Amino acid sequence: MDPEGFAGPSSKVVKPLTAEALAAFKAAQEKTGVIYISRIPPGMRPTKVRHIMSTYGEVGRVYLQQEDPKRAYLRRKYTATKKVHFTEGWVEFKDKRVARSVAEMLNAQPIGGKKGTRWRDDVWTMKYLPKFKWNMLTEQIAHEAAVHAAKLRAELSQSRREQHEYLKNVELARVLNKRAERKRKAGTEASADAEGKPSRRADDLGKANDPDKTNKERAREDKPRKKQKHIPGPDSNTEKQLDNVLHSIF
Repeated sequence: MDPEGFAGPSSKVVKPLTAEALAAFKAAQEKTGVIYISRIPPGMRPTKVRHIMSTYGEVGRVYLQQEDPKRAYLRRKYTATKKVHFTEGWVEFKDKRVARSVAEMLNAQPIGGKKGTRWRDDVWTMKYLPKFKWNMLTEQIAHEAAVHAAKLRAELSQSRREQHEYLKNVELARVLNKRAERKRKAGTEASADAEGKPSRRADDLGKANDPDKTNKERAREDKPRKKQKHIPGPDSNTEKQLDNVLHSIF
């Protein structure tokens, strides 16, 4: 239970129970009755509910359930009311007959009070719960808390799986895009090389199919050309020296 929504008896007994005291406690619990309040007026707290119900009989324990945390966050964010609100509650009376009569008398009736009070015109909506004891309420609250925790764990696990799958798909898309980019670049470079450098085989086929050339010319062109040796021509100084030699002899 939420401590803020609980208002127990003012006196607390911490002594260990004897067998007689335990039997008396069980008998007292059998006599108790619980009423359920389906709507708590805004701003009403457990102490106020105890004070109002105490005017009709001896009250044991009071528990009010707080509103949903998400709803409370939105209310505090967009409205001026910052206090805790309660949605429903349970009130335990020491006598089940009193609890039944109080539920029948106050159901669908205005809360009342002095003129100008905050909850004067609010209406009670309550019901007596036959064969319902306080320990059943605690068990129900614990069960609801366990179900809520299990639901949160399942939602968290589902969210983790979806996130893992999303990241996996993102990584796969990145790898595929990178691979496609490499293929596109390779194809562009190959086409550029093909356009800039025509193949030698195409040139040979073009020469072979030229009708203006004879077979001998084609054969001469196909033969590898021999490198010609460079023979230096006669120089003017060499000719003069040769003439002097001839004149000296003759």
